[in-house]
Amino acid sequence: MVKIEINGQSIRAREGLMLIDVADDAGIAIPRFCYHKKLSVAANCRMCLVEVTGAPKALPACATPITDGMKVFTKSPKALAAQKAVMEFLLINHPLDCPICDQGGECELQDVSMLYGQDISRFNEGKRIVGDRDIGSLVQTDMTRCIHCTRCVRFGQEVAGIMELGATGRGEHMEIGTYVAKAMVSELSGNVIDLCPVGALTSKPYRYTARAWELSATPSIAIHDGLGSNVYVHHKQGDVKRVVPRENEAINEVWLSDRDRFSYAGLSNNRLTQPMRKVDGEWQAIGWEAALSEVSALLTGQLDSDKNAVGALVSPTATVEELYLLQKLLKAKGCHNIDHRLHQQDFSLDAVGAMPYLSMPIEQVENIKAALLIGSYLRHEQPLLNQRLRKATQGRGKVMAINPVDFDFNYRLSAKAIVSMPEMVNSVARLAVALIGDEALSVEEKALVVGTSADETAQKMAALLRVDGHKVIFLGQIAQSHPAFARLMQLAALVAKLSGATLAWLPEAGNSLGASLVGAEPAGVGMNAAQMLAQGMKNWILWGVEPQDALLAQAQQLSGRVISVSAFDTPALRDVSDWMLPIGAFAEVAGSYVNANATWQFSPVALSLQGDAKPGWKVLRVLGNLMNVAGFEFTSLDQVTVEAQAKAKTAQAITMTGVAAASTPAMSQQGLARVAVMPMYATDMLVRQSLPLQAHEHAGMPMLRIHPQDAAAFVGQTDISVATATGSVRVPFVVDAKVALGCVVAPMVWLFALPADYLTLTA
Repeated sequence: MVKIEINGQSIRAREGLMLIDVADDAGIAIPRFCYHKKLSVAANCRMCLVEVTGAPKALPACATPITDGMKVFTKSPKALAAQKAVMEFLLINHPLDCPICDQGGECELQDVSMLYGQDISRFNEGKRIVGDRDIGSLVQTDMTRCIHCTRCVRFGQEVAGIMELGATGRGEHMEIGTYVAKAMVSELSGNVIDLCPVGALTSKPYRYTARAWELSATPSIAIHDGLGSNVYVHHKQGDVKRVVPRENEAINEVWLSDRDRFSYAGLSNNRLTQPMRKVDGEWQAIGWEAALSEVSALLTGQLDSDKNAVGALVSPTATVEELYLLQKLLKAKGCHNIDHRLHQQDFSLDAVGAMPYLSMPIEQVENIKAALLIGSYLRHEQPLLNQRLRKATQGRGKVMAINPVDFDFNYRLSAKAIVSMPEMVNSVARLAVALIGDEALSVEEKALVVGTSADETAQKMAALLRVDGHKVIFLGQIAQSHPAFARLMQLAALVAKLSGATLAWLPEAGNSLGASLVGAEPAGVGMNAAQMLAQGMKNWILWGVEPQDALLAQAQQLSGRVISVSAFDTPALRDVSDWMLPIGAFAEVAGSYVNANATWQFSPVALSLQGDAKPGWKVLRVLGNLMNVAGFEFTSLDQVTVEAQAKAKTAQAITMTGVAAASTPAMSQQGLARVAVMPMYATDMLVRQSLPLQAHEHAGMPMLRIHPQDAAAFVGQTDISVATATGSVRVPFVVDAKVALGCVVAPMVWLFALPADYLTLTA
């Protein structure tokens, strides 16, 4: 620690810290444009020039480390003259379009110019003009406003891991742009909007819809992945205008994924605003009293005669309160057929109570020494968790992967095994064998690796996992939808035990863990999602779910009577439903969410409900009363929350001891093994309704991807025939060398009508 003086104020700080950081901690304001606490120091705007005793000229505070006895003046005549000169220089070419600029009212340039700018300009020449660039459906450019702070460039290099923006030219001819007029495709691209200190990069969906001072801000929680990022919902007159990050260093830092930032645009599309009933194939609007009376009478009559007459598929983005009340209602009637795991095939782990859980603080991910990804494209599944992992690689952490596709990660993998879906199991087994050494194994553990020998890749991974320090094994979305998921989990648990690593099963959605904790799954008593869909139920409850949310083929042809409780009115729901009941969507209802490391977070109401929609928990409360179920006398959401927390299970870390006894079905090999990937911008109904996200290339192209050798029989064709249970369908395909031999990549939401495990392809 050293002692310095700023404007006569004595301050003690750690030697080597930059002067601007010390001043910020002491509450002393220093103007800046290029500096950002999460980015490297560029020192190119020079706005933070300050006077330092003994220095011949003003020094940039962002690039000047403190030393013992340093005396600094931020408001001296010398410092102010330097700051005002820089301000005048920056405004030389800046356009005077504040009245129409979306940044107006929250612009750093406006704020600083009020304090350090001149009331007249000495520049008489014509200002430069820079043409705008179309860089995609999410970010709007007005590059004449750019002041070359390079925050956006450094963000791409240092945080997003993709250098999508760069600078060309020198002096006033310098321009920020993309390489060869390409669009920005990073899953974190929207963060450049927050970083830009002027109006050069703004939100394209938000453009010209509101001014900053007209907006109200409500804190909320992002619901599309297991991180539970903290956000502010900015709204005006009942409409969401934008969603921005809310700083929380323990979860999302100051960043936000594009899926969480732009999904709000779906709130205005295809909304279900009144209860509907299908009569003779035609939809009719009815009142809530009639709708709930009919639904309660149907459910009561069916469940009184047959406890398995009803099956419920629920969205893992629903609130904890909705999930808790729905399972409570059904289980009170003796029905345990409820599930939120819509993309899972192997449920063998239900017998041992395993649940998706990170089992470590999120911020610790950036400090790990080694990580193994099994069946995971973490970059698209959990973008900000992947960003933490990328930080670990910058600190010499090693990341490995066992995947059926050589995914495009934004960091270098130290080792990888790109193998078919059946071979994924064998690859993890080979890694376990490479780690065994002198370790004594139990009977169950020996049975997992019998007849297996380690190969060169397994030996390399084993050496990396033996490093001292914190190590993690992640199982992602592809692993969860694997037909032999339980075996993958058992082998991963064995690898974790032998290497001393933490085992993490990553939750898919914002409340996947919350649903498990409050019992919104059969837990071995009732039927799981796959069993319900395979057997067919007499009656269905779809809560926030439409057919393409489920992995299996039968999801398209839901038999029996279907009660859809949804915020959206989609063609898929109209096709299968008999009743549609409107509930509030994201930002319209309050509720709790449990993120990947079991942190409970609460999201308050930001908007009024649309039309005649109701909060989901109130719909369930009334249904409980109409069905004469005890314990549904709630008068407030808080009462539901307290009861749900009291009845919730405790999240438990997954260990070899916990999963050793699980059994797993064998994979039937007929054709090419399907890799059922979930496109990043198709994960749930709200995301699929967001037009800006659906215009993005990551929304998921309707085509298959196969290895060149597997495609040899289809040379010259653009589509191929895929066998289904009822015939065949012609499907477009592309050849992709990144796909493992013997596999076919098929997006879940588009090819949901096809068989789940293997696809038979013909010319």
